[in-house]
Amino acid sequence: MSSVIVSLLYKVTRKLLTVPSVLLRRGTAKEAELLVLRHENAVLRRQLAAPVLCRSEMRRCRS
Repeated sequence: MSSVIVSLLYKVTRKLLTVPSVLLRRGTAKEAELLVLRHENAVLRRQLAAPVLCRSEMRRCRS
């Protein structure tokens, strides 16, 4: 039971300490993070593109 309480206190403390760092972050750091997130989105979109079927697979789909 005490390990659960310690774990919960650790997580809450960690979240509380990250809030000021996010609020005080400089504009360039925010822009860099947005750039990275946009790149990740672009990569994920490319991975979700429709697969290219070969001729044998297209024949199976028709029948």
